[in-house]
Amino acid sequence: MRIAINTRMLLPNRLEGIGWYTYEVVRRMVDAHPEHQFIFFFDRAYDPEFVFAPNVEPVVLHPPARHPLLFMVWFDWAIPRALRKHRADLFFSPDGFLSLRTSVPTLLTVHDLAYKHFPDQVAGMDRWYYRRFMPRFMQHADRIVTVSEATRMDVIESGISPAKVSVSYNGANPRFTAQPVEEGERIRNQYTQGEPYFLYVGAIHPRKNVTRLVRAFSLFKEETGCPHRLVLLGRMAWMAADTKAAIVESPFREHIIQVGYQGGDLPAFYSGAEALVYVSLFEGFGIPIVEAMGCETAVITSDRSSMAEVAADAAILVNPESEAAIAEGMARLVREPGLRQELIEKGTERRTRFDWDRTAREVWSLLEEMDTARTE
Repeated sequence: MRIAINTRMLLPNRLEGIGWYTYEVVRRMVDAHPEHQFIFFFDRAYDPEFVFAPNVEPVVLHPPARHPLLFMVWFDWAIPRALRKHRADLFFSPDGFLSLRTSVPTLLTVHDLAYKHFPDQVAGMDRWYYRRFMPRFMQHADRIVTVSEATRMDVIESGISPAKVSVSYNGANPRFTAQPVEEGERIRNQYTQGEPYFLYVGAIHPRKNVTRLVRAFSLFKEETGCPHRLVLLGRMAWMAADTKAAIVESPFREHIIQVGYQGGDLPAFYSGAEALVYVSLFEGFGIPIVEAMGCETAVITSDRSSMAEVAADAAILVNPESEAAIAEGMARLVREPGLRQELIEKGTERRTRFDWDRTAREVWSLLEEMDTARTE
């Protein structure tokens, strides 16, 4: 087979949710199937580290697709031409977008339909694009794979036949394992003056609910007097003004540490934390939850969408719209002896359900089914 793959999210030193998904799944498929040819479509100069094996042909297609108008040019003009030129048998698009102007059988990964639930948190042009094209993308795809049952139900409720929608959970990179005690101490000494800390991991924008997290942390500090810090590990993305203001206005702002992206040190940040506090309003999956579990870190997360599905009983589940509930979740870890270790043990077992090798095999199986249907 000649399998073309949209790899525009493979950005060196800037891999986030969909980028990591692309990296983990595609790398494993390439390594497992040297008998097949893979054509990677990048939208800018690529890093050679993402050309995983000799059976990968990297292709740069212009223009860089980082704006809705450019999305349309890239997906509906550059992609169809490239699929014809490179004689692709199948097209796999792991970022939720695809080309409406090709008949090449297409497998689409849908991570979430957040734009439907929180349209006010999407910029005007992006919101227009999602509303106009996402339903058409899902209808056009030959098969769809979602990263959670919650997202699968969202897709089906959008009018898509259940028969063409499968679930394949995300995993966590094997590097997310418990680190030596000294690594956690190093992080605390470097960032929190040796004090315990709660950790948030991810980009900062309204759906991530970091503004409420900051206010909940301040409430936790007021009510408990504990020495804990709050470490925010991730970039300021969009509509982050409220979060910045909440940090400035907090009476405990000196105990709120903004670190920015720290990919290489991430396992140590997890291992050194009192808990991951990941209280998004909505997620398609929530990879930091399983990363934290792999690092034997307790988890506090939201009681809704995929987060409750992924965490199950291995986390403290809280109402993400209640600052008091988030603060109470943090306080419970301090007040209740043994709770943190109990969550760590449950999380260690739960983590085994989320495995990138399994994800890659399941995605590959769908591609094989599509190839069989294509050649019948």
